[in-house]
Amino acid sequence: MGENIKVLITVKTYPLPSVKYKELVCTAGVFEDGTFIRLYPIDYRYRPYWQWYSKYQWIELEVEKNTEDPRPESFRPVDGAKIAPLGEPLSTDNNWAERKKYVLAKGVQTMCCLNKLKQNECSLGIVRLREVKDFKIEQAKRNWKPEWQNLLDQQELFGPKRKPLEKIPYDFSYVFLCDEPKCPGHSKKVEDWEIGKLYLKMWDKYHSEKIAVQKVKEKFLDEICSPNKDTHFFVGTVLRFGSWIILGAFYPSKEDPRLRF
Repeated sequence: MGENIKVLITVKTYPLPSVKYKELVCTAGVFEDGTFIRLYPIDYRYRPYWQWYSKYQWIELEVEKNTEDPRPESFRPVDGAKIAPLGEPLSTDNNWAERKKYVLAKGVQTMCCLNKLKQNECSLGIVRLREVKDFKIEQAKRNWKPEWQNLLDQQELFGPKRKPLEKIPYDFSYVFLCDEPKCPGHSKKVEDWEIGKLYLKMWDKYHSEKIAVQKVKEKFLDEICSPNKDTHFFVGTVLRFGSWIILGAFYPSKEDPRLRF
């Protein structure tokens, strides 16, 4: 039996091709009490436009526990379930006050602490940063692996072929210190859909990979992690490996006005 739930969306990862689901988008969010939930898989781009949703927007849908995924936060839409977006995304007024009400309802963790947990104990969290040391940009494979490219090239029997899905030719990672007093530092890959969208948008605008990655760095390092921001990372585990990655950022301004200069 499925269960009808209401979730505030906080992150969406960049799509990946899939044999069974056309493509996979991992979506995560919080309930009204701040408890995290993962909605996976969701064939986001293949759903009707009226089922599309934005970050910090409430949605309603029917879900069931994902029995193929031992992570406690993992649920999936029941077969045929429709996603109903509710109203507009929560605003950033009053220094993100409405967003903080839900996202920070259960406080924050440290990356050091989360790294010690098994993913069947905890696989989603939000981490406050003490310091960002670096934003790494590294070349990645420029093409999807052959079996994924074959999927993208396939013609559907009763419809058009799959939607184009561009491969991002770079990996982006943060090197940072969390709030743990003796934190040795962490390096975590970013899988936020927003980083891929920004790269592609800048490539389309400038037709230069050098400029595109520079624009990504300006946004994700200089703006999101600027000294006047109280930056947090939404983090989650990769099921296959149990390793933690960064799913997105939460970055209201610091409350103390003296820290804004």
